[in-house]
Amino acid sequence: MDNICDKCGLPKDLCVCETIAKESEKIRISVEKKRYGKNVTVIGGISKDADPKKVLKELKTRLACGGIIRDGNIELQGNHGERVKQILVKLGFDEKLIEIA
Repeated sequence: MDNICDKCGLPKDLCVCETIAKESEKIRISVEKKRYGKNVTVIGGISKDADPKKVLKELKTRLACGGIIRDGNIELQGNHGERVKQILVKLGFDEKLIEIA
C-alpha cells in the first residue's frame, strides 16, 4: 500500500497528480520592495500538489539566490521576474497561466 497514490489510486511510479496540478495552476509573479530597498520576487499560486519545496529548490539553484516559502508563497531574494517564468515553463507549468505583475 505504500506504493499507491492516495489521490489517483495509481502506483507512485505512474502517478499523474503532480503533472495535472502543474498544468492547471494560475501562478502570479510579482516583485516587492522590502526593508532597506531590497527587492523580493514573490511567486504565488503553487499548490501543495505541485510540491512547492521542489520548485523552490530548483529556482534557488538556477538563479543562485536565497529563498523561502512563507504563507504559501515562494519568496526569492532579488528581482527575477522574467527568468522565474522561463524556469517554471521548463518545469512543466503552463506559460499561459503564469502572470507577471
